[in-house]
Amino acid sequence: MPSFDIVSKVSLHEITNAIDQANREVQNRFDFKGTNAHFEFAEDKITLVAPAKFQLEQMQPILETKLTKRGIDLKCLEYADATENLSEAKRVITVRQGIEHEIAKKINKYIKDSNLKVQSSIMGEQIRVTGKKRDDLQAVIANLRKGDFGVPLQFENFRD
Repeated sequence: MPSFDIVSKVSLHEITNAIDQANREVQNRFDFKGTNAHFEFAEDKITLVAPAKFQLEQMQPILETKLTKRGIDLKCLEYADATENLSEAKRVITVRQGIEHEIAKKINKYIKDSNLKVQSSIMGEQIRVTGKKRDDLQAVIANLRKGDFGVPLQFENFRD
């Protein structure tokens, strides 16, 4: 029976490359000369560090453009509030991997409401969709691309 998996993955290697490019741009920009403004990446968290909060707000678009150029969907980023003390300001951005259970339920309901002859089941952080006809599965993919679920979706393991 034909099937495919719905996943939400982000290439961590591409994120590291984008952060390296953003760090180089921040170091070369005139308004950041002599400051300790930089980006850090560890364990699915990107940390923006700058001397003041307004500089954090200037750094965020730099990072977002570098990520977008690298093919990273910005829906996978979860922004925390900026924290500021006397010497520096920080903002932590979490990179979300996988489909959370609540979002998976929404996607499941969306698939069932499409009235196509397919079955979908939640398997951890991914959803497996099976059906008798390949055309039904392709229609499900087209419908899911139109919907907005708050996370980037990829479709893998399409099997006949």
